[in-house]
Amino acid sequence: MTTVDIALLDVVAVAGGVLILSGWVHQIIKAYKTKSLRDVSWYLTMFIGAGSVLWITYGVHIWDVYIIGTNVAGITLMVTVILMKRKYDKMARRPPGPRLK
Repeated sequence: MTTVDIALLDVVAVAGGVLILSGWVHQIIKAYKTKSLRDVSWYLTMFIGAGSVLWITYGVHIWDVYIIGTNVAGITLMVTVILMKRKYDKMARRPPGPRLK
């Protein structure tokens, strides 16, 4: 492989990572605005998280910064979604009425 080929693959790796992570960012923004994550499946989130852990393990084994970085960032965003989902699901179960601080 030439230096140009490697540089092009680096751009492809970064672009792929940005596309994958933008899905989580969009979900976080939407959840923040609507205060709801009812449509987000716990199973989907857990399977994606488990897959990301495996990708990180593989990335460390071959020492691929793009695989490691994308999946660490993905897990960080996924944990944000999980925490928001727990909070908003709990808020949705509260009975209506005045709330004391």
